[in-house]
Amino acid sequence: MERVINKAGSFAEADMWDQAQQRAMTPEQRMRIAKALRDRFFSCPRKDLREWHPKK
Repeated sequence: MERVINKAGSFAEADMWDQAQQRAMTPEQRMRIAKALRDRFFSCPRKDLREWHPKK
């Protein structure tokens, strides 16, 4: 995923931009980002809850 930088003029503008970016992502992209952040900050091996349960 490409990194994008936005310089907002206010907190409200920054919040609006952030929400627009999140709406533009697919659920798969959000899950990939969440897993990457988890792996970066919690480096000890842990099973992902989504991997414990079979998909329906």
